[in-house]
Amino acid sequence: MKQRRVGDATIARVLELNTPDFEPYGFFPDTKPEDWTAHLDWLKPKCMDPASGNLYFPMQSYVLRTRHHTILIDGCVGNDKNRPHRPRWHMKTDTHYMDALAAAGVGLEDIDYVMCTHMHVDHVGWNTRLLDGRWVPTFPNAKYVFHKREYAVWEAEHARGADPPGTVFRDNCLPVVEAGQALLVDDDYALDDTITLTPTPGHSPCHCCVNIFSRGQRAVVTGDLMHHAIQCREPDWSAKPDWDPKQSAVSRRKFFAEVADTDTLILPVHFPAPTVGLLKADGDRFDYRFKRD
Repeated sequence: MKQRRVGDATIARVLELNTPDFEPYGFFPDTKPEDWTAHLDWLKPKCMDPASGNLYFPMQSYVLRTRHHTILIDGCVGNDKNRPHRPRWHMKTDTHYMDALAAAGVGLEDIDYVMCTHMHVDHVGWNTRLLDGRWVPTFPNAKYVFHKREYAVWEAEHARGADPPGTVFRDNCLPVVEAGQALLVDDDYALDDTITLTPTPGHSPCHCCVNIFSRGQRAVVTGDLMHHAIQCREPDWSAKPDWDPKQSAVSRRKFFAEVADTDTLILPVHFPAPTVGLLKADGDRFDYRFKRD
């Protein structure tokens, strides 16, 4: 992805993985094969693999540069993490993510803030890296922005021995706090006049989108408010990992209604290239219009 401008800010996508590993009816458990029939023509080949019928969910971050800060939003899967439920994520040792950061012109020391839309395994993996047998913050000069109540939920899951959320917290979040690099914030958090949060709960207890405002322009990193472009056409389809599926759908519809038919640039985390797009209303559904790089 080329760098995109939002006023004085620039945004670049950092891709870690893009493989069709997600079976549609398993990931959207309230759907049946016939529910997908009307969508197959536009889903393939970009969003659905024609050979396997599985969905593409890229794992990617965004690097945001403002006049004041360099910010990483959502930290993908990470290396050396024990994730046996996803073989491609399990004990990964490749350099793809670091290579992509370097290609975006970013060194580990350059990141001032890491912002987490939520604390699921594929959004906080690069919060930490394994160094001399222990987990340490990957970005040594960064403050990591965690939603206070979201953090408290996963802290409680960790305390009761839940797995995998507990291990995700232990590997990717707790070391950041122990290093003194965490900022625990509320719904109305504003980093500065450019970066704010929008609460969009449902996928996780306190999921947030990250807003970028500059010179009258707006972009939004949507995290897992929507996992896949099918959810624009079918906003009520909630994903298996959703904490509260009904609330997830409510948050999605509310957000869609707000940004549809505006110039708000949408920056999903799991949409395939070119990823970035605009939302257009179509009755009670919406069309996602990818913007070419």
